Amino acid sequence: QGILPLIQKEGMQSPAVQEKLKQMQYYDSVNLLKVEKILDEYGWLGFDKIGNMGAITLFLVIQHSPLKVQEKYLPMMRKAVKNKQAFAGNLALLEDRVALGEGRKQIYGSQIGTDTVTRKNILLPLEDPENVDKRRAAVGLGPIADYLKGFGIEWDPKAFKKQQDEAELKIRK
Repeated sequence: QGILPLIQKEGMQSPAVQEKLKQMQYYDSVNLLKVEKILDEYGWLGFDKIGNMGAITLFLVIQHSPLKVQEKYLPMMRKAVKNKQAFAGNLALLEDRVALGEGRKQIYGSQIGTDTVTRKNILLPLEDPENVDKRRAAVGLGPIADYLKGFGIEWDPKAFKKQQDEAELKIRK
């Protein structure tokens, strides 16, 4: 079972969620050793070689790895999507992670953080919020409002843009 229902029920900072995240980190690090060996030897294995679940597994391991690893395999996954051997929606999530990790805004609105003051879930910086649903639809992701609802976030693109612009002004000062 995924962690999302637990986050929704208990909250991101709850001991149960934090324990689950520690477990995930451990398994991710073990899996990363195996997956890097596979990718370095064979390249990105797609649906034709390892099926849907295998392709999703490769993505998940890379998605949960350190930024340098994500950056290393991102071009490989882009090529796999271009060749219809990986899911475009999965690539979108990895693109967002890498963008944020590199200090840029995300494109598809897939990455959530926690407000350090209110402890509530927040959508992390997003490029062109007014058109995010067009970008999401192009890669097979559903509307951002539906996605964010699962994290207890109500989507209002104008309010989000205003908040984001104000935050950027504070950072520049």
